Amino acid sequence: LAVKDPTAVERANLLNMAKLSIKGLIESALSFGRTLDSDYPPLQQFFVVMEHCLKHGLKVRKSFLSYNKTIWGPLELVEKLYPEAEEIAASVRDLPGLKTPLGRARAWLRLALMQKKMADYLRCLIIQRDLLSEFYEYHALMMEEEGAVIVGLLVGLNVIDANLCVKGEDLDSQVGVIDFSVYLKSDDDIGGKERNVQIAAILDQKNYVEELNRQLNSTVSSLHARVDSLEKSNTKLIEELAIAKNNIIKLQEENHQLRSENTLILMKTQHHLEATKVDVEAELQTYKHSRQGLDEMYNEARRQLREEAQLRQDMENELVVQVSMKHEIELAMKLLEKDIHEKQDTLIGLRQQLDEVKAINVEMYQKLQVSEDAMKEKNEIISRLEDKTNQINATMKQLEQRLQQAEKAQMEAEAEDEKLKQEYVNKSESLQNEFSQKEKQLLQLETDLKIEKEWRQTLEDDLQKEKETVSHLRTETQEIVNLKKEFLKLQEKNKQLKSVCEDQEAALQELASKLSESKLKIEDIKEANKALQGQVWLKDKEATHCKLCEKEFSLSKRKHHCRNCGEIFCNACSDNELPLPSSPKPVRVCDSCHAILIQRCSSNVP
Repeated sequence: LAVKDPTAVERANLLNMAKLSIKGLIESALSFGRTLDSDYPPLQQFFVVMEHCLKHGLKVRKSFLSYNKTIWGPLELVEKLYPEAEEIAASVRDLPGLKTPLGRARAWLRLALMQKKMADYLRCLIIQRDLLSEFYEYHALMMEEEGAVIVGLLVGLNVIDANLCVKGEDLDSQVGVIDFSVYLKSDDDIGGKERNVQIAAILDQKNYVEELNRQLNSTVSSLHARVDSLEKSNTKLIEELAIAKNNIIKLQEENHQLRSENTLILMKTQHHLEATKVDVEAELQTYKHSRQGLDEMYNEARRQLREEAQLRQDMENELVVQVSMKHEIELAMKLLEKDIHEKQDTLIGLRQQLDEVKAINVEMYQKLQVSEDAMKEKNEIISRLEDKTNQINATMKQLEQRLQQAEKAQMEAEAEDEKLKQEYVNKSESLQNEFSQKEKQLLQLETDLKIEKEWRQTLEDDLQKEKETVSHLRTETQEIVNLKKEFLKLQEKNKQLKSVCEDQEAALQELASKLSESKLKIEDIKEANKALQGQVWLKDKEATHCKLCEKEFSLSKRKHHCRNCGEIFCNACSDNELPLPSSPKPVRVCDSCHAILIQRCSSNVP
């Protein structure tokens, strides 16, 4: 046989003792029928068992004088994990009669039981196993699954009302010893099964009502918190609205001031602009007249300069023509000289010929007598030669006349050339004088133009300054328009805030009406529970059909029994479900009395 782990055996024994103590405490408390005090034996045994469960596997801590092993360390850790536990931790520390950490831990357990939150506090503690590992060994009951089971069993203690006096009780010197004689069975326990069943039903109903009350209290607290937050937000919105109204009034005053200033500035700028416009128009008119006169003078000077340049060009062209004509005349004279020399040569040749002819004539005249026929022929030749001589003489005369004419034309051309040279020199001197005068006039006109340009530049600067002032005024008017838009936006935001306030007030009224309705429903449920407490279950053989749909029960249509009114329904008809924080799944509720339904089996055991 395998040897069992002693720590596992210890955990199992402590779990069983916790089950027995919790069950015995609940049964005895319900049979007792009133609130419990600190002298009640099952309650004392329960605290002893819980103390043993919390001490299991606790690490030993060294101190200055001795070793310390107490459960106050992990319990003191709860207030950091669960903020609602700060109140009982502070009250435990403030108790005057407690001197040891064990006494503080015992007082803490009693206060947690009176608050009915022991299960919630320990559940937050066992979830944080990394923090528990500082106080417990790895095999401790609080570090294993048995701790979670004990926390689940502690939820049933919420049906007990306890009134414990912790202040005057000596919790430091109590000895925790478990009395096992309380948990031994007797004959009276065997015969009280029916009474236990009734007690269990009453406990379940009480648990359900307490859960409902807890849920309603939580919803009421959340609604109160929401109402407080809404009131705070409403007050803030009212303050913001007042501030916004004051800002709007200030902005309106500033707007009126800005408008008045704007109107004054506009009037001043208009007068100034009109005056500047008149001055600028007059200056522009004078500038235009002066510019027009200067342009006319400049155009006339340019025209005269062009005419003089054209005349100079014409004179230069004429001079070139005269020079070319002179060259042509010189060439013609040279050609004429050549012709004259050639003709003189021809005349010399003709004279020689004439001398020869004369000699020939003499000879012919001498020979004429020799022969008449030869004379006739010679006479004919002479007549021909005479004609030729006459022609030559005529041509010589013409050539002499032409030579005389050419000499005269040469003399006239030379005289005209000298005259033209003299005239050209005089005209060039006069043109140079006029050109210098025109240059002086141009320089004077350029200085006048520079002065006019400087004057125009000053006028343009003045105009630019006026434009800048106008643009500045336009920006100021644009800022005023933007202020108007912001004012309109603030008005719209004010309207929206008013609508939000009205919506929140309507929501508060609806929440108040729903709260009143929920309170009325709770009172109706309590009255129905009080009226239906005396009813008894039907027997399984008698309950064969569902009360609502009147169909026979089967495997698919299971029986669900109401603990208050005793009615039996099928699973198809009992669809009303209600979530409970103590159970992972929602429970089914009776349609008539809204009590918890339980499923029945064939042995009539719930």
